[in-house]
Amino acid sequence: MESPVHFSVTYPEKLSIGFLLLKTFFGQLFVLIPHLICLCIFSIGAIVVMFIAWWAILFTGKYPEKMFHFVLRFYRWYFRVYLYYPLFMTDQYPPFTGVKDVPAYNAMEFDIEYPTSLSRGMLLLKTFFGYFYVIIPHCICIYILSIWGYILLFLSWWAILFTGKFPKGWFDYIVKLWRWGIRVMAYFPLFMTDQYPDFGLK
Repeated sequence: MESPVHFSVTYPEKLSIGFLLLKTFFGQLFVLIPHLICLCIFSIGAIVVMFIAWWAILFTGKYPEKMFHFVLRFYRWYFRVYLYYPLFMTDQYPPFTGVKDVPAYNAMEFDIEYPTSLSRGMLLLKTFFGYFYVIIPHCICIYILSIWGYILLFLSWWAILFTGKFPKGWFDYIVKLWRWGIRVMAYFPLFMTDQYPDFGLK
């Protein structure tokens, strides 16, 4: 069954060596500080919305649609920033928004299909036992594979510095690993889908 979580990153044929150095030494100033200030404020609203949504699912079996997309926009914005810095996987500066379609920005696509209904029993199962049957088995696998992912990121920095390219195979591996983690997150603890995430880098 196809996952309701859709995540993809556009492979850049060329990356700027100048931008790489600029982000490396000054990224915190012109990327993290302005974006994280906005995201910190956004996150307060997202936390409140997720808390209310949990109760809404419990009593109605539905995740309020506006709340669903509010949380989705928060994470879309966050992932765009993370993609630009510190992953260095794109030179497209992240927009100050989490809306899906932004003119002139196509570095990343992230969406979760809105569920018409969610299981109340599954909600309680995930809430009380999610760490045991979701987080522990998936995160052990992701953690082991992430060791190689961090090595590739380190090597990719040097590859970009000397060639202006992020090696395609390494790029794809990191995207697949990231996608796996997002599928897990969407299932638990975000409760945005009842489809259990697949194991593996599909």
